[in-house]
Amino acid sequence: MNRRLLVAVLLIGLHVFVGVTLISDLALGLFGSVLAWGYLVLSAVLMRYGVLVRGAGSALLAWSGLLAMGIFSSLAIFALLRAFALVLASLLGWESAAIAQGSALAVLVAVAAVTLFGVLNARRTARVVVRDIALRDLPPALEGFSIVQLSDIHVGPTIKQGYIDAIVRRANGLSPDLIVITGDLVDGSVADLADDIVPLAQLSARHGTYVVTGNHEYYSGADSWIAEFERLGMAVLLNRHVQLEHDGARLVLAGIADYSAELFRPSHRSDPIAAFAGAPDGVPRLLLAHQPRSAKAAVEAGCDLQLSGHTHGGQFWPWMHFVRWQQPWVAGLQRVGDMQIYISRGTGYWGPPLRFGAPSEITRVRLVRAV
Repeated sequence: MNRRLLVAVLLIGLHVFVGVTLISDLALGLFGSVLAWGYLVLSAVLMRYGVLVRGAGSALLAWSGLLAMGIFSSLAIFALLRAFALVLASLLGWESAAIAQGSALAVLVAVAAVTLFGVLNARRTARVVVRDIALRDLPPALEGFSIVQLSDIHVGPTIKQGYIDAIVRRANGLSPDLIVITGDLVDGSVADLADDIVPLAQLSARHGTYVVTGNHEYYSGADSWIAEFERLGMAVLLNRHVQLEHDGARLVLAGIADYSAELFRPSHRSDPIAAFAGAPDGVPRLLLAHQPRSAKAAVEAGCDLQLSGHTHGGQFWPWMHFVRWQQPWVAGLQRVGDMQIYISRGTGYWGPPLRFGAPSEITRVRLVRAV
């Protein structure tokens, strides 16, 4: 059985499971039950579109398909938890029609609450998260050096120009010394999304804006997007570094291609050592790397601080508990060896327009001297 067929069978099976375990206990009557089953059929169809949708296509279908994905994700999880609870209640001799109906209604209320809060939380402009990060031997002139980090914006089917305008205004309002974007800006082609990312050209910082590629750039035509980012005035660090001069002090800023880039473009193999090649010793070294799991190689390259994204902090419950299957950390400031790594929860969202338990962020990093 190929992967796509396996996914389709799994999704259909989960929809059937939800219908069988919930609808009869809700006591909806014949007409209500038909409507409920009809919704589940529609959900399965829309989810198929949601999985395939990119930057182009019907906005209505995109929103419908991606919302269906989010709603059914919560519905399936809560239905599975309910089924487990009912089995446990039966073993304890607490089984009753009232418990069955009440728990079925509770599932619907929980799904509605998670969806409503999740959409509102995802669609608001990301709040600013301020983090002071202490570096050893930081030159006095770099004390208080401010970096605004954006990550995982995912301009695409539901994130458009207005959403980006608000992010740019908030980032510029922080008057940073430097703006960095740690990958996954887009979900779609340049032809489909060029107008929507235009506001990013207005990002303003003393030392400019720097970008690295994420895995979604490679799904969407990385070479074309790299050229477009450069055209908009955002410098792309593809396994290379720059030296920034700040009030007489120097800072090395490096960037690497996404951890998985070589699967799409062998010449883009992620390489922190190459990125820092020729960089002076005794100067603070910062690395932009989309995925946190680049950290081990970054330590070997002598990096002091890595800024990453990719995880979205899990985006919405319960998926934050599964991120550790792929990445060493989910979010926040971590340490590996002598290096620190900060993982942003992301400034936008991917797929379902939902955030629950993992709010989006515009990160303002302030460098301070370690005592």
